[in-house]
Amino acid sequence: MTSSAFPIIDLGPWFDGGPSGRRAVADQVRTACESIGFFAIVGHRVPDGTIEAMRSVSRDFFDLPTPRKMEVARPRPEQNRAYHAEGTETLARLAGNETPPDYKEVFAIGPLDVPADDPWYHSAPGAYPNYAANLWPSDRPGFEPAWRAYWTAMEGLQDTISRIFALSLDLPEDWFAGALARHCSMLRALNYPAQHQLPRPGQLRAGEHTDLGMMTILKNEAADGGLEVRDLDGKWHEAPPVEEGFVVNIGDLLMRWSNDRFRSTLHRVANPRAGGGARRLSIAYFVAPAYDALIECLPGCATADRPAKYPAVTVAAYRNARFARTAAPIVTAA
Repeated sequence: MTSSAFPIIDLGPWFDGGPSGRRAVADQVRTACESIGFFAIVGHRVPDGTIEAMRSVSRDFFDLPTPRKMEVARPRPEQNRAYHAEGTETLARLAGNETPPDYKEVFAIGPLDVPADDPWYHSAPGAYPNYAANLWPSDRPGFEPAWRAYWTAMEGLQDTISRIFALSLDLPEDWFAGALARHCSMLRALNYPAQHQLPRPGQLRAGEHTDLGMMTILKNEAADGGLEVRDLDGKWHEAPPVEEGFVVNIGDLLMRWSNDRFRSTLHRVANPRAGGGARRLSIAYFVAPAYDALIECLPGCATADRPAKYPAVTVAAYRNARFARTAAPIVTAA
C-alpha cells in the first residue's frame, strides 16, 4: 500500500491552525475516508506516558499463567468484557465466514463508572450488554489506573476525530456530540502470541472483517504478522506502522450513516511470514455511539442519483447480534 493510499495526517493544524487549518485537516480526512477508509494520525496530543503505561500493564497481564487470567474471564459471550482466552473469538464471522478461531487473546473494558441503578437509561430495556460491568484483575495495582487513563485519552481523541468527520461531511462540528454523549465504546488490548505451532488452515491472528462501530482508533506496533487492509481491487496490503501515531479506520455504522460515502474496509491481522514470529500487542478503541442512537442517512449524503441506501437502525440493533456471533460459548464447570 502506498503512502498516498494510506495517508498520515497531522492533527496539529486542527488544534493550532484556526479555521483554515481545521478545514485542511477535514479535507484530508474526507479524501481518505472516501477511498481506502483507513488513515493514520500524528500530532494527536495523547501523552506518550499514557500509551507506554497501557502497553506495559497489558503485556504484564498477558504474561500471567492462564489460570490467573481466567479469574477474570468474560462472563457471557455477548459481553465484550475482561479476558477472552485464545481460541474463543472468530472475527471472520462478522463478514459471514467460518474459519478456525483467531490466534490471539484479549482483555477488554467498556464505559467506566456506569450508574449501578439507572432504570431510565443504562439499565433500561435494550441497554444490555452495552454497559455491562467491567472486571479487573486482582493483585495488579497499576493495571486499572493505566487503563482508565488510556480510556480518558481515547474519549478526548474520539471527540476530536468525530468533529473532523462532521466538518468533512459539511456538517456542524458538534453534529455527532449528542450520539456520543453516552457512548458505549470498547477498549481492547489484543495479544498475538508467538506461534509455537503452525496455524490451522485458514487460521489468522485475526480473521478478515469490518468493524461494527463508528470508527476504530488503533495503536499497533511494528512486528512480523500485522494489520493488512484490502484495497478496492481486492488485493491485501500491509498497513505501515506509525510509531508516533494511531491508525484510524471507518466502521460499519459510519458507512451507513454517510450512505457509503465513507468506506468500512475489510482488514485482518496476518500470521508471521517467517513462521513463529515475535509476539505482538495492539490496543484498539472501538468508538460506538449510545445504544439508542438512530443511524440514518446524514444530511447531504443522499442525492437524486444516490438515494439513501439503508433503513434507519439503532446502534444496539445493529451491533449486539453480530458481535455475539464471534464468540465461542462460555463453558462452566459442573
